[in-house]
Amino acid sequence: MSIRGLKKKQPKTFKVKIITVDAEMEFSCEMKWKGKDLFDLVCRALGLRETWFFGLQYTIKGMCTWLKMDKKVLDQEIPKEDPISFHFLAKFYPEKVEEELLQEITQHLFFLQVKKQILDEEIYCSPEATVLLASYAVQAKYGDYDPNFHEPGFLAHDELLPKRVLRQYQLTAEMWEEKITAWYAEHRGIARDEAEMNYLKIAQDLEMYGVNYFPIAQNKNHTDLLLGVDAKGIHIYSINNRFSPNKSFEWSAIRNISYSEKELTIKPLDKKAEVFKFFSSQLKVNKLIFQLCIGNHDLFMRRRKVDSIEIQQMKAQAKEEKARKKMENQRLAREKQLREEAERAKEELERRLFQLEDEARQANEALLRSQEAAELLAEKAQIAEEEAKLLAQNAAEAEQERQRLEITALKTKEEKRLMEQKMREAELIAVKLVKESDRRAKEAEHLKQDLHEAREAERKAKQKLLDITRPNYPHVAKYPQYSPTDTREANFDKGSIKLDLKDIDLKRLSFEIERERLDYLEKSRKFEDRLKELKSEIHALKLEEKQSGLYS
Repeated sequence: MSIRGLKKKQPKTFKVKIITVDAEMEFSCEMKWKGKDLFDLVCRALGLRETWFFGLQYTIKGMCTWLKMDKKVLDQEIPKEDPISFHFLAKFYPEKVEEELLQEITQHLFFLQVKKQILDEEIYCSPEATVLLASYAVQAKYGDYDPNFHEPGFLAHDELLPKRVLRQYQLTAEMWEEKITAWYAEHRGIARDEAEMNYLKIAQDLEMYGVNYFPIAQNKNHTDLLLGVDAKGIHIYSINNRFSPNKSFEWSAIRNISYSEKELTIKPLDKKAEVFKFFSSQLKVNKLIFQLCIGNHDLFMRRRKVDSIEIQQMKAQAKEEKARKKMENQRLAREKQLREEAERAKEELERRLFQLEDEARQANEALLRSQEAAELLAEKAQIAEEEAKLLAQNAAEAEQERQRLEITALKTKEEKRLMEQKMREAELIAVKLVKESDRRAKEAEHLKQDLHEAREAERKAKQKLLDITRPNYPHVAKYPQYSPTDTREANFDKGSIKLDLKDIDLKRLSFEIERERLDYLEKSRKFEDRLKELKSEIHALKLEEKQSGLYS
C-alpha cells in the first residue's frame, strides 16, 4: 500500500485543551468523536474511575455549559478556537464524601475544586472555619509541622483565606499565619489524603456546598428568586439569601420535572400539593437546570439501591487500599517514631559528646592557662630578681652619688668660703683703691696747683724779664763802643736758659701727671674686670649650690 493511501485513511482530528484545577492537558480528537469519547479519554489519562461525578464544562456567550455525552463534540455549540478549551470539573456532589468518594484521585480533585470555590467566595465559610480548613490544606501540602523547617513566613506565597475574611479583620499576614500554624501543628501524623478528606467533611456541612444557583421568576407575581440544585433536591431562595431556602423539594418528594421553552415545572409526589412553576431568562438555562436535576436525581436513587458489582469492587478495593495505607501509615509512623527516637538518642549522644569535648577542651584550656601562668610566674620571678639586682645596683649608685654630693657640698661650702674671702679681699682692695684714688686725686690736685703756680711764676718771670730788657734799647744807640749787642745776647741767652729749664720741668711734671692718670685708669679698668669675674663666679656657685640642694 502506498504512503498516499495511508494518508487518506488517517482520520481527521482536532485539538482540545483540558484544564483541571491544578493542571492542563492537550489531546487530539477525531472529528467523529462524541462527548463521551473525549470524556473517557480524559478519565483514563487521570486514572479516574468514579466518572459519574464529573463533566467537561465550557463557556459560550458568557454562560457556563456542560458538554453533552451523547452528541458529537463538533456538533455542539462550542467555542470556535484552536485548541478548544474544556474545564474538567465536578458536576455533581456526593451527600457524604467519606462514603462515596472511593478513589484518592477523586478526593483530590474534589478537594482542589471545593478549596477554590471557598477562596473565590462561591461557597460562604465563617472566618473560624476558614482558618481550620486552611490548616488542613497546609497539612495536605507540607506534611507534618516541623518548627525547624517551617520557619515564620513559609506560608507567605500560599493563598489560604478568602479576601472577605482578610478584609473583615485587621490582622497582618504574620498574625494569620500564626493562627493557621497553631491548628496546623495539631494535625501531626495525618496523611495527605486523610487531611483532604477532613477538609471535605467540614466543607460538606456548609450551606452553599454543592449548590448550583440560577435566577428565576415566579409565574404569579414575577418575584425574582434563586433556584438551587444540589445532591438532596431543589431549593428556592430569596435573591439576597443563599443560606436558608424559602422552600425545598427533596428528590424523594418530586414526581416529575419538565420544561417548555422558558417555563420549568416541578410536580410533587403528593398529587394534592401545589405544582411549582417558574420562568428562567433563557431556554438554555432551563435545559441546564433540567440536566442537573436528572443527574442529581439519578445519583440520589443510586445511593439508595444496592451497589452494582463495579461499585462493590471499587469499595472493596478502596477498603483494602485504606487498610493497606493505614498499615503503611502505621508502619511509617512507627518507623518515623523510631527514627525520631534514634535521632533524639543521636542528638543526646552528640550533645553528650559535645559536652565531653567541651569539658576536655575546657580542661586543656585550663591546663594551657596553668602552664602559661607558671611560665608567666617564672618570667615574673626572673624579672623580679633582675629588678632586685637593678635596685641594688641603683642603691649602690645612689649611695655613691650621695657621697659624691656630700663631697661636692663640702667642696661647694669650701669654695663658697674661699669666694666669700675673695669677695672680702676684693672689697678691701676696692676700698684701698678708692682711698688710693682719692689720694692720687688729691696729689693730682696739688700737682695741678703747683703747675698753676709754676706757670704763674713763669709768667711773672717773663714779665719781669721783659720789664728789665725794655729800657736798655736807647743806651744801645748812645753807647755803641761798649758793644751792647753782645751784652744783650748774653743776657738773653741766660734768660732763655732759665726759661728752657723751667719749661722742661713743667713738661716733665705734666708728663708724669698724665702717665700716673693713665696708670690709674688702667688699674681701675682691670679692677672692674676682676670685680665682674668675681660676681660671675659667685653667681655660678650660687646656682650650683641650688641645684645640689634640689638634687639632694
